[in-house]
Amino acid sequence: MKRRHFLAGALALGLLGSPAAAQGFQPTRFSVETVGRGPDVILIPGLTSGRDVWRGTVAAVPGYRYHLIQVAGFAGEPARGNRTGAIVSPLADEIARYIADRNLRRPAIVGHSMGGTLAMMIAARRPELVGKVMVVDMLPQPAGLLGGTAGDWAPLARMMDSQGGRRLFANLMTAFGPPGGARSDSEVVGRAAQELAVLDLTADLARIRAPLSVVYASPDAQANAAIDRQFTRAYAGARGARLARIGGSGHMVMLDQPTRFRAAVAEFLRR
Repeated sequence: MKRRHFLAGALALGLLGSPAAAQGFQPTRFSVETVGRGPDVILIPGLTSGRDVWRGTVAAVPGYRYHLIQVAGFAGEPARGNRTGAIVSPLADEIARYIADRNLRRPAIVGHSMGGTLAMMIAARRPELVGKVMVVDMLPQPAGLLGGTAGDWAPLARMMDSQGGRRLFANLMTAFGPPGGARSDSEVVGRAAQELAVLDLTADLARIRAPLSVVYASPDAQANAAIDRQFTRAYAGARGARLARIGGSGHMVMLDQPTRFRAAVAEFLRR
């Protein structure tokens, strides 16, 4: 058999990857692990977190092809494309490029904390790529989680504009993350935290066309009413957003209240 005929047959049978796939887009700001079969779902963890925070959810909610994102520089992942410069906005653009390059058909995106910020940015910037979005315990102004606004945190973010300052900021943010967050690159975490501190996506909510669900945590019953008002006001500009509180939980909802969180994800994906 002639070589060109063998190659053509092998490609037709899927024995060899196509040249387009071999030369396709390879992200440098994150890595991806794909698990399962079914409709595509992208899972984006938060600041300092790795993909392992989703393992229990993936196992409990089968029937989907999950794309488990891990941000370069977080939870032991080498910094690679995030080693210098801006992180959050370019990361959102790169995830959007991944969706387009892999020909994913309007996947659902579930993002926790900073991952929720990225999910909203992608849905607002590239609405044609996104099927639906779930934001987990994140506000359009991330500073609101710490009791302030983007304007309030701007002076502190400027003060932290040094390697030592960013490391201090990174250590503060690690306290809100999962176990293992200390393995993150403090420079990457610090720069990402600085960007989040002064970010405000409130005006972008109106550009999100995909159905939007927001799951948020409340640590105790006495805080419920205040937290409900905070999230309701913050997402007032999002058309038809569904908000749901998970009580008795800290920021790491998927770890603190796994059964209730998995039920919320399953309902979201079925909807």
